[in-house]
Amino acid sequence: MKAVREVKRKEYYIFSPFLRIFHWIMVAMITVLFFTGMLITKPMNVTTTEPFFSITSMDLVRDIHFVAAFIFCAAFILRIYGFIINKGDRLFPRFWEGHFYSETVEVALHYMLLKPHHASFLRNPLARMSYAGLYVLVAIEILTGFAMYFMTEPASIGGKLFGWVNVILGSEMMTHIVHHYVAWFIILFAIGHFYMVVRAEFMEGESEVSSMFSGKKMLAHVPKDANELD
Repeated sequence: MKAVREVKRKEYYIFSPFLRIFHWIMVAMITVLFFTGMLITKPMNVTTTEPFFSITSMDLVRDIHFVAAFIFCAAFILRIYGFIINKGDRLFPRFWEGHFYSETVEVALHYMLLKPHHASFLRNPLARMSYAGLYVLVAIEILTGFAMYFMTEPASIGGKLFGWVNVILGSEMMTHIVHHYVAWFIILFAIGHFYMVVRAEFMEGESEVSSMFSGKKMLAHVPKDANELD
């Protein structure tokens, strides 16, 4: 009878508590923002001849949307603080390194089931690129969202800070369209992200899901980007 070989894994502390807290706030707030945003874009029809109040009332939906947006922006401070104090929170794309692109393709082929494995990483290059892209999309949502929010108060501080967005995009309607479609791109990212982390957690044992609770990854091989934590 063959002995079962024990796979030794090494623990790597990557994500600070500040990034992890921000991550879960982001998950909750993006969910709230998306569904309330869809209701704002296409309100539900309620036919009645008497005054009424319901959870689909537009004033309530808009208020929830705005509160979620402010909570999300406030929580981003945690992300920035984690970036400052912890190297593991800074694992963004390294575009200046030539091997980054070939490794990105290798990981992409693996997730498309066209390649049996890829090199070990603390955060693989495809994930680095997708997270960086997510932050670009979030920045667009914040700018266009506040541009519409302060549109009725152009002389206010918020109006002066974000009014230029409507000018660059041509109109408030175009700002609304950009805000709407970027929201869908963020949801598409979330779907792909969910697939990749669940696959890495349960099929490859890379602690992708659990790392966002503990901050740690348990890897069987020395990751190629381990030096970035030194």
